[in-house]
Amino acid sequence: MEIKVDDLTDPRIADFLEEHISDMKSVSPPESKHALDLDALKEPDITFWSVWQQGDLIGCGAIKELDKTHGEIKSMRTCSSKRGSGIGASLLKHILDEAALRGYERVSLETGSMPFFDPARKLYSKFGFNFCQPFADYKLDANSVFMELKLPNA
Repeated sequence: MEIKVDDLTDPRIADFLEEHISDMKSVSPPESKHALDLDALKEPDITFWSVWQQGDLIGCGAIKELDKTHGEIKSMRTCSSKRGSGIGASLLKHILDEAALRGYERVSLETGSMPFFDPARKLYSKFGFNFCQPFADYKLDANSVFMELKLPNA
């Protein structure tokens, strides 16, 4: 498995992200969908990683710098055929290691509150994320759950 910073130019990334957006639209009402599209992920304050195995795209994730001490995890996804195999955990560890190298004091995220998102919430909890109030520009929303992790270097 290889995790690499990705410039988002490979058409397979666009297809993978479109599947992610479609999944989010199928379970979240439009006002509660916070998944970023391809263009939004190209913003300079976002670093995007893709995960590859034997030439196949199997996962992705990103971190958005909210300020010099605070990052937000975005677009975490594992392909459906590989879910539960540890790819998400490996990618999350990679992203958190990068956040620590950047000197972030905390990392936050928004995910859904519906049963579809149970595996994601369990993964984040396993890594020490705790539930928190909305951050950045988010508002309280019954369809969203907010979590944060204070990093050890804080």
